[in-house]
Amino acid sequence: AGCLSRVELSVSCRSLLDRDLGSSSDPLCVLLQDVGGGQWAELDRTERIKNCQNPDFCKKLVVDYYFEKVQKLKFGVYDIDNKTFDLNDDDYLGGIECTLGQVVSSSVFSRPLELKQGKPAGKGTITISAEEIKDTRVVYLEIEARNLDKKDFLGKSDPFLEFYKPSDAGTWQLVYRSEVIKNNLNPCWRKFSVSLQTFCGGDFNKPIKVQCADHDSDGSHDLIGTFETNLTQLQKASDSSLVEFECIHPEKKQKKKSYKNSGIIRIKSCKIETEYSFLDYVMGGCQINFTVGVDFTGSNGDPRSPDSLHYISPDGINEYLIAIWSVGSVVQDYDADKLFPAFGFGAQVPPSWQVSHEFALNFNPSNPYCQGIQGIVDAYRQILPQIRLYGPTNFSPIINHVARFAAQSAQQGTASQYFILLIITDGEITDLDQTRQAIVNASKLPMSIIIVGVGEADFKAMEFLDGDNGVLKSLTGEPAARDIVQFVPFRQFKN
Repeated sequence: AGCLSRVELSVSCRSLLDRDLGSSSDPLCVLLQDVGGGQWAELDRTERIKNCQNPDFCKKLVVDYYFEKVQKLKFGVYDIDNKTFDLNDDDYLGGIECTLGQVVSSSVFSRPLELKQGKPAGKGTITISAEEIKDTRVVYLEIEARNLDKKDFLGKSDPFLEFYKPSDAGTWQLVYRSEVIKNNLNPCWRKFSVSLQTFCGGDFNKPIKVQCADHDSDGSHDLIGTFETNLTQLQKASDSSLVEFECIHPEKKQKKKSYKNSGIIRIKSCKIETEYSFLDYVMGGCQINFTVGVDFTGSNGDPRSPDSLHYISPDGINEYLIAIWSVGSVVQDYDADKLFPAFGFGAQVPPSWQVSHEFALNFNPSNPYCQGIQGIVDAYRQILPQIRLYGPTNFSPIINHVARFAAQSAQQGTASQYFILLIITDGEITDLDQTRQAIVNASKLPMSIIIVGVGEADFKAMEFLDGDNGVLKSLTGEPAARDIVQFVPFRQFKN
């Protein structure tokens, strides 16, 4: 769910063909997605606009966006002259094919319409712009309490808070539960955040019920008291003035005339901030820079031998090439110049036959850029017969190489560049400690590392670097600032 966003596409066309006698066409735009096997499925369609060659469609086309997939789309414009939903009996005014990645990474995406491949639809053009459908605001709250009722026979209460919003069914729906603070009638809970959508559906005046209870390990928590408020009231809290609520126990209030409250809940601060999504960056012009590092160590086997991982099969592929294509085809839409630096490591390189751990695949150290994913593939094929596979397998030089670029970009303070390093390896790693340090250093930078393991080796070291079973730490015990490594064993995803 974290990777899924919904995107709204606005469509307009200019200079459409005129298919109606005596009046202009009545256009409608349909959006189809490639579902594989040459099949296209309709996702959405706009309204029909009468008598118009230059329509600006009002209805937005909505599509689920997945960064990690190449989503092929087809926009078709039709002249609608009947009441049927089926478009086969309507005149086709032209269309285009593209990927969703191309649309979201362009501020405005315009293309000439075609009747079929290579045949323009007159002077007709289509323009598409994308917007993410989201409310990424988050509520941050800091709360404390004073003089809560003592509920435990031997000690003080162990208070915790619960926040509820009204559901559509008319019941109270839990949106947040705080931690328990043991043995304390004046607790101060730690600052927490809840998305605005979850907290109150984005409605600042929606009632919020807050309950304070005494935690019992057997689950029979005792209510201390409750109150109702809304986000508009909570927002009045600031450093200079706390917002206070009396915590009321309804039964005690009924029984005792002299009852005042069961304590005071104090809102120390309530702030609403925007959390930026992946698409905010992409649509804001952030470029994703893709770099490849290829393992040319001896454990891969002699490339001329069919059992080598670098052996190129008669149909021109191997696991290294498939991995480059698979990751590269997703990332390339987000890089404007389509120039990708590519390196090899662990081989002896001519003319001196020194072992190198970051040599340019195109043998041009001052300009290691390849044109497009095809350029990386071509450079890889050309270099294979010219180098000697050797060792050891050192990852840290190429990680530090990309990190230097990421560090320069981070100093600009514009969040305009992100760096993805794809390392493809047969899994034996020699400089594990230096690599751990390199990853921990890089975790503070705008970069991520994808490691694809090819062949049948034991990938324990790669799984360790992935950090899914706990935070990766350097040898000195410094933890990674965030998890930036994803390890993928090729054999599990071959098909």
